[in-house]
Amino acid sequence: MRLPDLPTPALVVDSEALEHNLATMTAALPGDRLRPHIKAHKCTSLARRQALGGHLGFTCATVRECEGLAAAGLGSDLLLANEILDARRVGALVEAGHRVTLTVDSPETIEAAAAGGVREVLIDVNVGLPRCGCAPEDAATLADLARSRGLTVRGVQGYEGHVVGIESAESRAEQCRISMALLVAAHEAVGGELMTGGGTGTYRLNTWVDEIQAGSYVLMDTAYGRLGLPFRQAVFVLATVISTSRPPSGGWSVANAGLKAFGMDHGLPSIEGSNVWFCSDEHLTFDPPRPVGERVLVAPAHIDPTLAYHERMYLADFASGDVLETWPIDLRGW
Repeated sequence: MRLPDLPTPALVVDSEALEHNLATMTAALPGDRLRPHIKAHKCTSLARRQALGGHLGFTCATVRECEGLAAAGLGSDLLLANEILDARRVGALVEAGHRVTLTVDSPETIEAAAAGGVREVLIDVNVGLPRCGCAPEDAATLADLARSRGLTVRGVQGYEGHVVGIESAESRAEQCRISMALLVAAHEAVGGELMTGGGTGTYRLNTWVDEIQAGSYVLMDTAYGRLGLPFRQAVFVLATVISTSRPPSGGWSVANAGLKAFGMDHGLPSIEGSNVWFCSDEHLTFDPPRPVGERVLVAPAHIDPTLAYHERMYLADFASGDVLETWPIDLRGW
């Protein structure tokens, strides 16, 4: 199969850019310094590539991701970096011999972990992102409660998600320092061997945590592409021009990939050499006009939701046009 043979829209991966990204991150964060976040690509085939580089522990956002990695033989050290109130499926994985650590931030989530058969937890600490996580000053109390319920507290998690996308490197570094000061203080009170956090945007800046939970680096998106990171855009949606308008001046084209093919929360997708005007359900309008039938590579602004819209991705040699492998995005859904 070759790229021109694919039905569009199709999610395609530049094999050379992918290998560059894998090698670059492995050199920067070898072994257990990186715990790749599976939510970015939701694909066990790609997770195996990351494991071949020495990254054997994985971060998950959903129980389904944990189950899929375990079934694929990648369950030696999984972190479900999310709060859940029914941990029985996680407990079943633990009972089957997989190591799964769960994050907790309240008495309710601690009780759910204990009742579900989970054995190891991290105290999730709010370091500035108004999402999950306890107040730093409450972390020690929650750790004591978890231990009283028979749980092993491995340490703390703190995700500086409000920092990772700041375009100014200087401001990003300073805000990361402020966030991690909160996490370090919580860890001193909680104990345990592990501090975990970070992301693609702070993978080099965050020197406080023991491991970085980066995910987007492996395929990238245009939002992270603005930060000057050493990773290349590797994933695109291949689309076909299905309509072109050429009025007396200007003009535009429409490709067959729209809102249902891209994560749009970080803005419009991009086409090199073109201006994207807008997306509707199944259409992407851009200029200047191109011939009907021409294929275009469209780079997503946010990789995580974009990947979750597609059933498979095609690994391809962009130089030759050959499709090398087809990878199911098999960890979609819940």
